[in-house]
Amino acid sequence: MQSGMTLLAAIAATALSSTAYAQTTLSAEGSSPGSSPLTAVMTMGELASNSGLAEFQVQDGQTLTNSLLNVARGNTDVAPVPLIAPFLLSRGAGPYASVGKEEGAKLAQDVSVLFTLSFGSMSLYSYDSSSVHGWDDLEGKRVINGPPSGGALANARGMIQIIAGLEDGKGYEGVQSNWGQMGQTIADGSGDAVVLPIYFPDDRITQASAAGAMTLYSVPQAAYDSEAFQNYLKSPGTVGYEIPVADLPRQEGLTISSEDDTWRSPMTAGAMVVNSSMDFELAKSLTSLFIDNLETFKSKAPYMRYVLLGEIEADKTGMCGAVPVKYHPGAVAAWEEAGYTVPDCAKP
Repeated sequence: MQSGMTLLAAIAATALSSTAYAQTTLSAEGSSPGSSPLTAVMTMGELASNSGLAEFQVQDGQTLTNSLLNVARGNTDVAPVPLIAPFLLSRGAGPYASVGKEEGAKLAQDVSVLFTLSFGSMSLYSYDSSSVHGWDDLEGKRVINGPPSGGALANARGMIQIIAGLEDGKGYEGVQSNWGQMGQTIADGSGDAVVLPIYFPDDRITQASAAGAMTLYSVPQAAYDSEAFQNYLKSPGTVGYEIPVADLPRQEGLTISSEDDTWRSPMTAGAMVVNSSMDFELAKSLTSLFIDNLETFKSKAPYMRYVLLGEIEADKTGMCGAVPVKYHPGAVAAWEEAGYTVPDCAKP
């Protein structure tokens, strides 16, 4: 995928009921290559082109917490965002502290969801040559835990505090890097360990493992089952994920470590969002495009089969609860026409 790639599409009137959207241009943003957010939005653009729905202009390499603001303010039409972001925006917290609570709450209402997906499992991994061989070894170490701001950093810090009882800057030294430089930051030994979203398989780990064999560590069962961790899994933008290690794809240069051959981790819940003012029929058609081509989305990259595409239940999507965003009315119509039951708590 080329950076800032523009996906050109003509529009066929047959793609959308009786409403013509010929030559509609939709601006979109995505994160770095090798990630589910960018793969999803690029696939959406390709399908829009093939079906004659719209012209997508996709900017990659974006910080998705900023993308949320761009969608809320009407500067970007479509973007995948972690669901912790609208929660923080609605409170004027974290990366939105400068926005303020009142303005943030208003902006959060201007964002609606088309469909959900996960942004990977939050996980610990390290080189086998490192002094870190599990969650109990993080004290006093340098841990690469995300970009300078955003949902990944917040989740990594929270996860380490719950499992290892350590705070960034006190119990360990957090090392931050922009997504574009993250692979090099890992490979050059800037940290003793890494706690980041990962995919199965993971492109970033593939690149980093060229510098040496690595091990990926599951959340210990006792920690996963603890009250604190289960409460964490109910926090905004987070869902639990358990799967037999044998069901995960093999990745060269990587060992998956689990005490009982079951992988456990939190997953970062995310959603493809648009401005709430998007036309009903356009939002419905974009959502139908996703639902009707689910297998295409899943086949675009090996890891796309493990990012909870096509889920609608709140406990698997991260919707509802303290997450303030709802499905767009057009999206609700598309899901229901396809035979899905949209949770009442996720409806506008």
